[in-house]
Amino acid sequence: MTKTVQVEIPQVLERYELKYHIPFELVEPISQFVKPYCSLDEYSERETNGFYMINNLYLDSPFYTFLNNRLEGAEKRFNMRIRSYGADPVPPYFFEIKYKTGDIIRKFRVKCKKGDAQEMLNCPDVVEKYGLKEKEARNMELFQRLAIQYGIEPKVFTQYIRKAWISDIDDYARVTFDVDMKCMEAEGFTFKPDPLKMEPYDNETIFQPGCNTILELKCYTSSVPLWMLDLIREFDLRRSSFSKYSNGALKVLRWQRSYLKGTDQSDR
Repeated sequence: MTKTVQVEIPQVLERYELKYHIPFELVEPISQFVKPYCSLDEYSERETNGFYMINNLYLDSPFYTFLNNRLEGAEKRFNMRIRSYGADPVPPYFFEIKYKTGDIIRKFRVKCKKGDAQEMLNCPDVVEKYGLKEKEARNMELFQRLAIQYGIEPKVFTQYIRKAWISDIDDYARVTFDVDMKCMEAEGFTFKPDPLKMEPYDNETIFQPGCNTILELKCYTSSVPLWMLDLIREFDLRRSSFSKYSNGALKVLRWQRSYLKGTDQSDR
């Protein structure tokens, strides 16, 4: 059988992100359920067990504007991060802005294929120097504009492993499982954390009882696949929430909570 060619995640993407807390034992049954409709994504396909490592460097203002907006449950909010892959990450890096309005996520993404992420962030002629195409150029200019407006700096580094499926029959649909979540306070623009400083934050105080895995169903807002609805019914999934940034931040920034307006985790 000829393998379906997977397209990259679009540079601008409006989608639903439906999150569920599940026990790890459901990863395999759900994987078997989606297999007729999906293939493992390119990163999962490279790994023996299908799980690959994701690193997120979250950026925020000096007084945690983005984090406070999330903790206060602001209807419209966003965060900024730089993503990398693997235990020994090298380019490409991915600059991402995620806007959330109600249930809708709008994601802007830029792929940095070479060079230093901090240099790219601060480069005044980044479009010309890195040869960005039109959509990525607009996204990078937006990222730089917000970086200057909010005076962003590295705040929290998170790491976890993911198994991901991507639809072969829809324009865009993904199913992901995230486990083994760890975090530390960011130490500049580094993507190689100190293992001794990394702390787990996937404990029973955050997850629903008996659960330790985050399942996410992602699709365009214009079209939720029928097989995805069948999946929700088949496994009796109950929608929940989980913010890697806010949960990670509240874990590692204990001594800095005076900067935060509150520590309510109702918007996890």
